[in-house]
Amino acid sequence: MAITPEETRRGTQPVDFINVGSLLSDEEKEIRDRVRSFVDREVIPTAAEYWDKAEFPFDLLPGLGELGLMGGTIGEEYGCAGWSNVAYGLAIAELARGSGSLSTFLHVQSGLAMAAIHNLGSEEQKQRWLPPMAKCEKVGCFGLTEPDAGSDPGSLATTAVEESGGYVLNGEKRWIGNASFADVAVIWARTEDDRISCFLVEGDNPGYNADVLPRKGSQRAAWQTHIKLEDCHVPAEARLPEANGLGSTLSVLTHSRYGVGWDGLGQATDCYETALAYAKEREQFGQPIASFQLTQAKLVEMLNEISLSQLLSIHAGRLKDADDLDPATVSMFKMNNVAKARKIASLARDTLGGKSEEKETMPQEPPKGASLPPTSRATRSER
Repeated sequence: MAITPEETRRGTQPVDFINVGSLLSDEEKEIRDRVRSFVDREVIPTAAEYWDKAEFPFDLLPGLGELGLMGGTIGEEYGCAGWSNVAYGLAIAELARGSGSLSTFLHVQSGLAMAAIHNLGSEEQKQRWLPPMAKCEKVGCFGLTEPDAGSDPGSLATTAVEESGGYVLNGEKRWIGNASFADVAVIWARTEDDRISCFLVEGDNPGYNADVLPRKGSQRAAWQTHIKLEDCHVPAEARLPEANGLGSTLSVLTHSRYGVGWDGLGQATDCYETALAYAKEREQFGQPIASFQLTQAKLVEMLNEISLSQLLSIHAGRLKDADDLDPATVSMFKMNNVAKARKIASLARDTLGGKSEEKETMPQEPPKGASLPPTSRATRSER
């Protein structure tokens, strides 16, 4: 029996067992459904192939730009959609449902690079970069993580030394998404007064070099890179004027974490949808494995966790719209949804059995760390 992503998701509707749709406005539901249609039509049929080849889906960028996803909550005066944070989150979840690699691109482009420019940049910087980035005509990256500075960004070693008319940047960044094809890199560096500042480095700067990290095991269609900044000269106007210290860095990361929470919900939903479709079609002992209570227990557990994550996601979005979402709550929201996504991915792979190892039917790009081996080549549900 051949089951393809197109067959398992044809005519799909959002997972909504507890009527969370009643908590959404008509505009929010329209945005969710529009992105879902694009993902079903354009992303899912090709996601496995891009993942298998570890190729970035450049051909999908114009369509993403037309959807309004990039910088979705930024105002229309900068060429963006001006959505509510709930609408933006719903759109992220739908994109993540189709491709974790593509949603990773979104988080870097929108949640980090565009957010940094919008929140910390000058009006000239915003007008120059945000409109083309919203349409995916220009791509950005966010250079914070270093080989020896990961979860401790305050220890970053990249330097920015002031010179006549600008700055000279030297240092290295690692695991930076989009950097190998970025038009602009948002680079965090330490100035001579030992403060952390931020600079816009254009991709064709001769002092900027980004090499793709090879042989990734997850989110293979998203390219992470190692950046080397070697006597990288930038003009004075490349510095983001509102980036003053570590607090500025953390404020951007908090915004990005909000998006990752919705990402976890989207990838969990994909795992559940794939497992449910397969369980209805896969027959053993003369009946679909969905009729076995052991399989039903897995599906119910997945649906229960997704429903709870939906409620938390909408609540977090409403708090953010009211400017009342604090960093601790954002971190808890992200932790909850991603942890549940990892659990749901494991249950889905157990339901699919050996089929979960085939790229055509595997839960699309499960969250990092969720690629656990199935219980056996025949699942517990078939025994």
